[in-house]
Amino acid sequence: MDISRVGVVIIGRNEGERLVRCLKFFVAQPARLVYVDSGSTDGSINVASNMGADVIALDLTVPFTAARARNVGFERMKINYPQVEYIQFLDGDCELIVGWLETAVAFLDEHKDVAMVCGRLRERYPDRSIYNLLCDIEWDTEVGLAKACGGIALVRLEAFEAERGYRADLIAGEESELCVRLRASGRRIWRLDAEMALHDAAMTHFWQWWKRSRRAGYAYAEGMHLHGFSPEMHRVRESQRIWIWGLGIPVLVVSLTNWLGIFGLAMLLIYPAQIVRIALRGTRTVKKNWLHALFLVLGKFPEVIGQLNYFYNRLTGKAAHLIEYK
Repeated sequence: MDISRVGVVIIGRNEGERLVRCLKFFVAQPARLVYVDSGSTDGSINVASNMGADVIALDLTVPFTAARARNVGFERMKINYPQVEYIQFLDGDCELIVGWLETAVAFLDEHKDVAMVCGRLRERYPDRSIYNLLCDIEWDTEVGLAKACGGIALVRLEAFEAERGYRADLIAGEESELCVRLRASGRRIWRLDAEMALHDAAMTHFWQWWKRSRRAGYAYAEGMHLHGFSPEMHRVRESQRIWIWGLGIPVLVVSLTNWLGIFGLAMLLIYPAQIVRIALRGTRTVKKNWLHALFLVLGKFPEVIGQLNYFYNRLTGKAAHLIEYK
């Protein structure tokens, strides 16, 4: 594969050794490399520069978002490396798998209507915490035609440019929002049956998971606001489930308790029943099925808080701020 046709845009903020691992991949496999830093204080800028990356330090006076960082990296790539046809977006806590770029580029070369491809993203340390394991399960989506890719993906430059990239004001969910626009323009998104990258979530505490789930709820609400009235009703179903399980049922329980006394609490049994239902339908190991089911149900509570945060910001005109979990 002609590696000069591929540009790599890496974004990061205080990733430390994770960034070093990320960049080491490109020592053995040189590529057009741009690193965009969002206010790191751990020396990441010097590390990236010393390892051969074209480094951009974002203006501290403008709010950071991953979308903004990726867009800035894309613009630098387009100007400085005009021969690039494909952009591999990568986070500084990830490491590409050898062979991924060749596989992904070959697929895009053969399928001109496909705008973006991704592969299997795995957690580097799934056994270090249940929260890392939950991320690994989350990344394991079906292969083939897809509605969206995550932030680690290879995109056709002309398609990305035609849609003017990510929405820089989104604090999360910018990937799926871009994919809605790409598909609306007649392009396709594909997940390949190939190993793509290792990811290091570094989540070891419950509150990290809670913040990440709250951010997801915020992103679903914003995605629904932007594209909920499109034919596919983007993020509408996810948001409906969040409101039902995260707020609707608790309010109903309180109402029933006021009416029936302690017997009204019986309604809470719907939560363990839902966990059992999801776990029994799982296709992974018993442990993974039960953990996945438990946290899917539990996650509706921080997610509804995230949705409430979004609507509060819209009603009051407040700007969104990053919800960082590490």
